[in-house]
Amino acid sequence: MKILIIRFSSIGDIVLTTPIIRCIKQQIKNAEVHFITKKHFAGILENNPHIDKLYTIEKNISEAAKELKKENYDYVVDLHRNLRSAQVKSLLGKRSGSFRKLNLEKWLMVHLKINKLPNEHIVDRYFETVRSLGVKNDGKGLDYFIPEKDKVDTQTLPPAFQNGYIGFVIGANYFTKQLPNEKIISICKKLNQPIILLGGKKDAQKGALIVEAVGCRSEKTPSEKPEASIYNSCGKYNLNQSASLVKLANKIITHDTGLMHIAAAFKKEIVSVWGNTIPEFGMYPYYGDDKISNFKSQVSHLSCRPCSKLGYSKCPKGHFKCMNEINEEEIMKLFPEQGF
Repeated sequence: MKILIIRFSSIGDIVLTTPIIRCIKQQIKNAEVHFITKKHFAGILENNPHIDKLYTIEKNISEAAKELKKENYDYVVDLHRNLRSAQVKSLLGKRSGSFRKLNLEKWLMVHLKINKLPNEHIVDRYFETVRSLGVKNDGKGLDYFIPEKDKVDTQTLPPAFQNGYIGFVIGANYFTKQLPNEKIISICKKLNQPIILLGGKKDAQKGALIVEAVGCRSEKTPSEKPEASIYNSCGKYNLNQSASLVKLANKIITHDTGLMHIAAAFKKEIVSVWGNTIPEFGMYPYYGDDKISNFKSQVSHLSCRPCSKLGYSKCPKGHFKCMNEINEEEIMKLFPEQGF
């Protein structure tokens, strides 16, 4: 069978498709697996050994239409379910499966606080699209393949980070998914272990401000509590290199964002911090059948939360309690002074 999988964006959503890719390739005899995504995200999939051919577009399906029609697919797996994916299915005219987006259930939760959401991870909903093919979840979790050239050697890091560190993912696509700088600074000051701030170029200035506020930590005498160093990696590494830093970390603190799912692919212990979104939307850290410690830090009692299934550039209520009231001490309990 020749199968096309569709997911155009974004980082986390694409990483969450990897169990589908693997299980189709391994469970269907002689399966040829193709994938189409936006060019900007190709690096996430280029090294995936379960993908036989990767198609990319900048904006329009027409960019790849001619090549896709030539492939004569047997089945199309639509893991995006938007206008573009509908255009692909219409163009190819082949048998297909589409995942349930739960738009109504999310609307009810956001606007009326009526919870009709299934207790089900999005990965399991993805698998519904291939049930008719006899493909089942193998329970092995997510995949992320780092090319050799992007694997970070710990010896290239500043000395304080060569024997282990906490990775702190400081960015996210939306402001209301991010802890305020003051909160991040306060948490970093309380941690007594090396910290690497993780994020993209857009997070570089924020990282610099956090490092400056936390301060250069001097060596203490043996009788005093040791203070960790902090390093801003934001903007210094590409996505695969940042993924490598995640893989090397002892633990990860992260917002609801792509690097959280990459951390889950590497079976990392995760402290995820939730603002305007909620884990019940089905996109919390996913480990398959593995039982790995992870903690979801959130302010559960707020009547205004969730306020969006995605996020905003500022708090609609103006108080931003979903992040300002995150319990730092609760997070600190997960990082004992001795070891990780």
